Parts: sequence; structure tokens; C-alpha cells
Amino acid sequence: MGWGVPVAMLGQIYTMWAGRGLPIAASWPYRANSVCWNVGNHTGAAQAGAGPVGEIRADCGMICAQAKPFSFRTEAHMTTEERLQALYAKMEELSTRSVGYPVNQDFDYSELLPFMKFSINNVGDPFHESNFRMNTHEFEREVVGTFSDLMRIPRDDSWGYVTSGGTEGNMYGLYLARALFPDGIVYYSEDTHYSVVKIMSLINARNIMVKSQNNGEVDYDDLYEAVRVNRDAPAIVVTNIGTTMKGAVDDVHKVRDILDDLAVNRLYIHADAALSGMILPFVDEPQAYGFDSGIDSIAVSGHKMIGSPVPCGVALTKREYVARVSRSVEYVGVLDTTLTGSRSALAPLIVWYALRKHGLDGYGRIVARCLETAEYAVTRFNDSGIPAWRNRNSVTVVFPRPSEEVVHRWSIAPYEDIAHLIAMPNVSREQIDAVVDDCLR
Repeated sequence: MGWGVPVAMLGQIYTMWAGRGLPIAASWPYRANSVCWNVGNHTGAAQAGAGPVGEIRADCGMICAQAKPFSFRTEAHMTTEERLQALYAKMEELSTRSVGYPVNQDFDYSELLPFMKFSINNVGDPFHESNFRMNTHEFEREVVGTFSDLMRIPRDDSWGYVTSGGTEGNMYGLYLARALFPDGIVYYSEDTHYSVVKIMSLINARNIMVKSQNNGEVDYDDLYEAVRVNRDAPAIVVTNIGTTMKGAVDDVHKVRDILDDLAVNRLYIHADAALSGMILPFVDEPQAYGFDSGIDSIAVSGHKMIGSPVPCGVALTKREYVARVSRSVEYVGVLDTTLTGSRSALAPLIVWYALRKHGLDGYGRIVARCLETAEYAVTRFNDSGIPAWRNRNSVTVVFPRPSEEVVHRWSIAPYEDIAHLIAMPNVSREQIDAVVDDCLR
């Protein structure tokens, strides 16, 4: 039997050097005939040319003794091809251990690669003609239409566009609210996404943070008191439809009841539904989340449950509100209604393709499977003596903060004394078993 060096050990060496701040990158200067291909018969007897340079079979993970010595090369001495190969290897390896953040790694957009040869741009309002005709506005309108249906607003009453992600979606909602109510006060909870604080600074909005409950949901009593003291000012409330760390859903009906009880007639409710916006439409008994519950705008991410190689999302609001901020730009021939001028034309195409490929029934099955995986994780943790829980209709599993080694290895999101893993479509029960086992060590 030959001998080899575990690939994981090489990764640890790389991490050690990189951790010292050195601009070091790994190179893999061996050919396929020097890589072991069979863990059961560790002979390294693969034929020359059997695979590309640097290919390592996952079922073995060993580099045989006859391989050329592993070396570190500075980035300055690596070729473009070597840099890209090293980056690809890193991304491929990390994607197998990414369980702590809401990004779906299970997708294939290879059919869209031909469009990478064009410089396409969705500048301007997707519902308005543009002088720059190399765009995907037609596909973007279809995406907005589908999301209007999901978010329970008639298509004729809705308006929206594909954004760069949840932050832009939140910014657009609060931008409209500020335009409608310049003297309004923004109310948000402790568990609201960090982007909201930044956005309020950008739009110079008065704001008040209110308490959260232990499960991450807004503290309605504290919200009531905060609004009561300032009931003479318009209320702009950010509701969380799935909080970042705990997946909690604020009760929009309770928020509306508070505003009605205090006779606050000038109001605006924005919903941050980055992840749960693609979950709640597909469950049997969803919490209130759509326009039928009284919201005025909503932000949903595209790279989360849908999955995308680039961050993206959808901002959706009422068409009547957009007229307050639109203006015509003659030289581009568009209505300026979006936050950014030039916008990605690939992101709408990606979301459109995913919706067409899976269909709404397909996403219903995907969501059901994710919820089952999340429940499996809760059970697996608790059966192992590690207290874990999740909110209703949430794929976010909360448990005590593990060691930094486990956090690093599995890309787990920690916050103070807790952490979470998120049962996205690419997360398997085998991965959950491995996470729990690592937490127990």
C-alpha cells in the first residue's frame, strides 16, 4: 500500500499560512497519474491523462507519494489559469460545508451562459420602454408578475423590479415611505436586519428601535408604547417576515391593530421577507406576510431559496406609490423609478429561468423538503443533548454557539451565545449529522 498526505491536512497548512496575513496561494503541481483514485486500493495507479491537472477524487482525498511535492506559491508568481483553478477548487470545497447562511447552492444555469457574451443592461423602469434595447425587461416583468401573485397583490396594482439583493429591496421600501411621509418615524426591532440601520442613515430618517421577544419576534407591547409616545408623527414600521438569526415572523395583523388602536392614520409598513418570502407562499398555514395583510412594500431575495450565482432579489410595492418618485430621463428614454440607474439584466433572467424550470409546484416541493430537513436537524440536535429549536414555518435551526473550529469548518453564523444552521435545498441530513457530531467533540 502506498502512502499519502490527506488533502484536509494541506488545507490546514494553507489556513495556517493565510491566517498570518501572507499572500499565499496553493498550487497543485501534479498530474492525474500521481493522484490516488481509489480509497479502497490506495495504489495511485491511475493512468496518465485520466483527469485534469489538480483533480482530486472526493472518494479518496489522498495525494500519493509519487506525486510531485505540494508547494506554496505567491499569488504574484501564479498564472491566471492557476489563480482561477485555485479559486474554483476553494469554492467547490467550501460549497460542501456551507450550512449557516441562507444561500441555495443547488442550481444549474449553464443554459444562460451564451448571454455572457453580451453587455446587457436593464436601466430604467422595467414597465417602460428604453432607448437601450439590449435588456431583459420583458423577462423582468414576468418575474414581477409571478411575485405579485405570490405576495397576494393584483398585477395591475403592483409595481416592482429585480434588485441586487435584500438590502436594495429594503432601501427601496423605506425610500418610498420617506417620500410619502418625510416627517415619519421608522420603527424596527432589535432583530431587524443590519441593513435597515444603514438605510435610515442614508435617507436621514428619524427612527426608534423596539425590543424583540426571545424567539426573535417584535415585542408588541414595546412597539405600542413607542408609537403611542409619537402618535402625532407618521409611523413607518419595518416588519420582519423571517428574522436573520431566528427566522421569526412578525405578526403584521397585530402591528396593524396597534396602529389602528392608536388612531395612526398616516402609516407605511415595509416587510423584509428576504428568505421567508419564498417559504410562506408554499406552506399550508402561513403567517400573514402579503399585501392582503396590510403591507405597503416587500423585499424578497433571489439568491436565497431560489438560488443564484449572483446576489439578487425583488422589490415589490403598490403602483400608485411609485408615481411619487418617478421622473423621465430623456437621453436613455426611460422612467427613473429604480434606485440604481444601470441594473443587471442577467439577474432577472436567472430568476425567470429558475421559476420556469421548477414552477410553483416545484418550489412547493422544495420548501416542504427544506422544512423536513430543518425538523430533522432540531430532532438530531436534541437527541444528542444539544438544545435546538426553530420557529414555525422556518428553516432556520437555532442552537448554542459551538466552538470556533466548528463555526469555521461549517460556515455557521454565530451571534452572541447562539448560532444557527439553515436547511437550504443543498443541505443534506448527512451534513447535519456531521455538524452535530462535530459539536459533540
